[in-house]
Amino acid sequence: MIPLTDLDVYKLAEKLSDMIWYDYDKWPEKAQKTIGYQIIRSSDSISANLAEGYGRFTAPDRKKFYRYSRGSFEETKAWLRKVIRRELIRKERVDEYNKIIQELGPKLNAFINSTKG
Repeated sequence: MIPLTDLDVYKLAEKLSDMIWYDYDKWPEKAQKTIGYQIIRSSDSISANLAEGYGRFTAPDRKKFYRYSRGSFEETKAWLRKVIRRELIRKERVDEYNKIIQELGPKLNAFINSTKG
């Protein structure tokens, strides 16, 4: 079995959450205490649920956690839309986020669909 950390879907999820983690430090206190804590939790949950599912024994159990990961991905996108509308990140950074999201979504779906169960 391929190590989890070698999977593209996991690497992208980690990259997304790390970007959010470091961008958070540049936001005003109000944004940090409201959107910030929420988006950090949801983005960290994408890779955390992938990891938990990867460690499960049965395919249906694995798939359940991969679906949780997908839910956290959708939640993160919702928070990112707010971050962008409220101009908490630069335009260039928005493009970086969009690139990762465009790649992560289909990979996450394919990963879930490839899991039997």
